[in-house]
Amino acid sequence: MALPVFLKKIGIDAYLIALLGVVALSFVLPARGVFAEIVGQAAYYAVALLFFVYGAKLKTEAVVAGFANWRLQAAILAITYVAFPLFAIALAFASRDVLPEELALGLLYIGILPSTVQSSIAFTALAKGNVAAAVCAASVSNLLGVIVTPLLATLILQAGDGGINGGAVVNIAIQIVLPFALGQAFRPLIGNWIGKHRLLSLTVDRGSILLIVYSAFSAGMVAGIWLEVDAVTLAAIAAIVCLFLVLAIGISLGLGRLAQFAREDNRALLFCGSTKSLASGVPIANILFAGGPISLIILPLMLYHQIQLVVCAIIAQRMAVGTEPIGEKP
Repeated sequence: MALPVFLKKIGIDAYLIALLGVVALSFVLPARGVFAEIVGQAAYYAVALLFFVYGAKLKTEAVVAGFANWRLQAAILAITYVAFPLFAIALAFASRDVLPEELALGLLYIGILPSTVQSSIAFTALAKGNVAAAVCAASVSNLLGVIVTPLLATLILQAGDGGINGGAVVNIAIQIVLPFALGQAFRPLIGNWIGKHRLLSLTVDRGSILLIVYSAFSAGMVAGIWLEVDAVTLAAIAAIVCLFLVLAIGISLGLGRLAQFAREDNRALLFCGSTKSLASGVPIANILFAGGPISLIILPLMLYHQIQLVVCAIIAQRMAVGTEPIGEKP
């Protein structure tokens, strides 16, 4: 089997490679001085454009239809915004003597983020699950995430250098909620056009993330933050996020069995419940932790995102060919 085909099958695509490439670029050629200011401003407006496009793409009809299966939707939201934050608090507390404060904060941050959109839907479709329910759950999760994530941040995350403050919540409203609302308002005029030009929305989506990641990791490089992360610490955070993912998958499968969901619903619950959005997480972190060590704070999220893609791709592929992973009810 050719290497590119193999990588694609386990969930490693050109975007993940580009993401790693941008991180490498920030180490070799970090943005400095005036160029760093230009990159920062570009990242700011890229985030606003990203959420405007999200608002214009979101189909209200899909959300309304998906709510018919309210038990499944409630279960997904419970995992995303109740179980995950509890896991995050427990893991951050348990690792407080192992990880630097910024990385422990990054673990907490993973716990309060919404589910992925494209990935959770794609994995549900590949696994022959309830795609309509996945579309609704992912959309609602991200819609609520714009508001719930900052609110949970004020409750869970400690304020301080690079921490949360009232101004950050206002910035969320200006940079994310307002563009999203405008996108919804303009959806009747431009929604179909954006839907037909998938390359445009894909460029805005992934391009903005690459830009923000480059800006954040460049700032960390210039400030010397990466001198604080050695190989042992990196291995520790990777092991912890793997445990995080195992717990999320376990609670998703367990709750599905307890609620006696149909197999298709169980698979939507698994992929929508266990994934966390890098697309939403990085822009929101860029606002919530402005002035702080963002590159360190989002490092656990970046690791979790990449690991979840590989693991979920393998699970979805096994489901697609009729091989049930451990924990799924026949």
